[in-house]
Amino acid sequence: MSGWFVCVCTPSTDPTNIYIYITYPVYTRMKTLLSFMHCFSNFLYSITTVRSNSDCLLLLALSRGWYKCGKWEYLREEDIFTGMNGNGPSKLVDPLEDLVPGVGTYEDFNTIDWVREKSKDRDRHREITNKSRQSTVALLHSLCDAFSGWLLMLLVGLMSGALAGGIDIAAHWLSDLKGGVCLTDFWFNHEHCCWMSNETFQERDRCPEWQSWAELITGKSEGAFAYIMNYMMYIFWALLFSLLAVTLVRAFAPYACGSGIPEIKTILSGFIIRGYLGKWTLIIKTITLVLAVSSGLSLGKEGPLVHVACCCANILCHLFTKYRKNEAKRREVLSAAAAVGVSVAFGAPIGGVLFSLEEVSYYFPLKTLWRSFFAALVAAFTLRSINPFGNSRLVLFYVEFHAPWHLVELAPFVLLGIFGGLWGALFIRANIAWCRRRKSTRLGHYPVIEVLVVTAMTALLAFPNSYTRMSGAELISELFNDCSLLDSSQLCANTTDTGVGNSLADRPAGENLYTALWQLALALIFKMLITVITFGMKVPSGLFIPSMAVGAIAGRLLGVGMEQLAYYHHDWVIFKGWCSQGADCITPGLYAMVGAAACLGGVTRMTVSLVVIMFELTGGLEYIVPLMAATMTSKWVADAFGREGIYEAHIRLNGYPFLEPKEEFEHSSLAVDVMRPRRSDPALAVLTQDGMTVGEVETLVESTHYSGFPVVVSQESQRLVGFVFRRDLLISIDNARKRQEGIVSTSQVFFSEHAPSQPPDAPPPLRLRGIMDLSPFTVTDHTPMDITVDIFRKLGLRQCLVTHNGRLLGIITKKDILKHMAQIANRDPDSILFN
Repeated sequence: MSGWFVCVCTPSTDPTNIYIYITYPVYTRMKTLLSFMHCFSNFLYSITTVRSNSDCLLLLALSRGWYKCGKWEYLREEDIFTGMNGNGPSKLVDPLEDLVPGVGTYEDFNTIDWVREKSKDRDRHREITNKSRQSTVALLHSLCDAFSGWLLMLLVGLMSGALAGGIDIAAHWLSDLKGGVCLTDFWFNHEHCCWMSNETFQERDRCPEWQSWAELITGKSEGAFAYIMNYMMYIFWALLFSLLAVTLVRAFAPYACGSGIPEIKTILSGFIIRGYLGKWTLIIKTITLVLAVSSGLSLGKEGPLVHVACCCANILCHLFTKYRKNEAKRREVLSAAAAVGVSVAFGAPIGGVLFSLEEVSYYFPLKTLWRSFFAALVAAFTLRSINPFGNSRLVLFYVEFHAPWHLVELAPFVLLGIFGGLWGALFIRANIAWCRRRKSTRLGHYPVIEVLVVTAMTALLAFPNSYTRMSGAELISELFNDCSLLDSSQLCANTTDTGVGNSLADRPAGENLYTALWQLALALIFKMLITVITFGMKVPSGLFIPSMAVGAIAGRLLGVGMEQLAYYHHDWVIFKGWCSQGADCITPGLYAMVGAAACLGGVTRMTVSLVVIMFELTGGLEYIVPLMAATMTSKWVADAFGREGIYEAHIRLNGYPFLEPKEEFEHSSLAVDVMRPRRSDPALAVLTQDGMTVGEVETLVESTHYSGFPVVVSQESQRLVGFVFRRDLLISIDNARKRQEGIVSTSQVFFSEHAPSQPPDAPPPLRLRGIMDLSPFTVTDHTPMDITVDIFRKLGLRQCLVTHNGRLLGIITKKDILKHMAQIANRDPDSILFN
């Protein structure tokens, strides 16, 4: 019965009668009019037509009581008859019968009400469905509404894929710019510049078109002076890129720093962080991510790409009403965007969907799974069309292994899993300790100096070692590499070159390989230490690539060791029957891949999604078992030292109100032990359903900082009626003062269905029943807290009322639960910063 207007008044001559004034939209549709009659049938004895014309209808009815049916308002008797003469009634609007801007929205750093948002969406969908049966235009609108979700996913995939391609191209070019420049086309990176060369050159990384800075400045490419010149230019460019990155972040978008995944997990759980997914954050994060990666810092772009994709999704949501006005629906889109971010980061659409489901999302319905897959597919296709690396692959370190693995190799794979678990647990503790020190000391007051100092240290120590000088993605590509006959890498520099086809047999290590192993060992120590202080600085910084680099180095070292062991001791029992002398038995690159997965799993505690991502990187089904063994081992070992992954640890460090779904509540406390007020606290601030004035309500709101107030029958009975949010209350009162004539501080406020009796000279009352939640979630005072915590997790509640035999006792908020859990874990409960 939407779209019609009903005015109700009591004639001065006979208070038992009421006039009902119905305007054109209802009068011309008998079906709606009959619905109106049925709606009033239990409250009216009889209905008689008093006057009618082509535009409106006036009815006289004998009333049994007041009742709301459709849109109504109080009018004077002369106003109605004036309206019948064509002048229209003087409109005194009930501020809550029309949609008031701001009601139902949320303030910054507050948690959304999932139940209310889903209820709003169901009502909206039901209204659209009902209208679609009435006209063709409404049917088309219904189809457009159903298709809008898929269209939004298409746009998110296209935009994220395009941005990821641009970031990859720009980062690759700027990273190579630290070492030199292409003479023919300065916008080409080193690899593309050499591809364009028409001349023959011996070494793969040297071509006539590409010149180092020493060659350009001094004209010499060899010697101590040329080395120092290249060294200084490397440091100069690194400092310049990092300075630009941290300056842009501080000046324009402070939320653009870090990985973004901890905050996105918190936002997806229902928390509001205004501006975190805004247009300025997207612009600055895209630019500074390129600069930070190019500076040579021990960080990656894969984590921040999830933040970039979510920014794209949030901005595009504003094009569609149902996502712009509903926070729960918007979070479904953000869950799909997280999958898109991983899809373009690793070229792994399926792994991205599983990452969103396993690691990031709080609410993941089945339709979100389908749409996530579609968006990830579109993003991967877009990135493949751009072809940022020029190799027809979605990532720089795509590899293919040809030699099979043997059951005996599960033992070293498990060893890599143990290493990854130990490294993950150690890294989390060290990084959180460093970040806590940054927050609590003067170090946190000088983020620009911190970034420049860490960049200078990184550049000074990284340049002498060729494996730390190259970017993280290039290092991983080098370590994953499966040596072939034409490979010029130092890691493939053995003493002989015997092989079959394009693969090399196991061979004794040569002098160059020993040099490379020493450099890798030093690079491992350097990466482990520098990553601890780099992650968390005020520049965009991902953790996927540094963690994978640490594991890949350890895996490659172990792989080369196993290769030499198989060559010199092929007659041992463990090698008999499957590894003969001169055969290609061990693939060191496979060990590097397994080690990378193990370390990344130890840091993030990812399992299924990580295995699928690594599988999509290699394209080999036969290597899933080694990956699974290493990943599960790393998780078990890391969990022995603490169940929190790096993202959960940073959520707790920042004090975000996030209820971890994986964490179990094992304490035997009851709801009455956690609720507020406590025994020594003041009484709970409540509103009564009638008897309070506008001034009293405003005084109560201004004197407290609570996000909402329970509504009770009276202060004496404390019988629960409903719950009102603070923001809705303030907006509604302010709107009523502006739009409804006569509302003053002495006006009565009532939440009941029927207006209380008023003295003749009293100001008009303010009816606020429309903003009250009539079915707030309640638990009894003896409800176990483990059940209460499950209710909060699974329903996404922001508060729950505690009752005893229907009488209100107190309230439990999400923050109360988090504080209680912190106390149980012997942590500071005041570390939960936000409401």
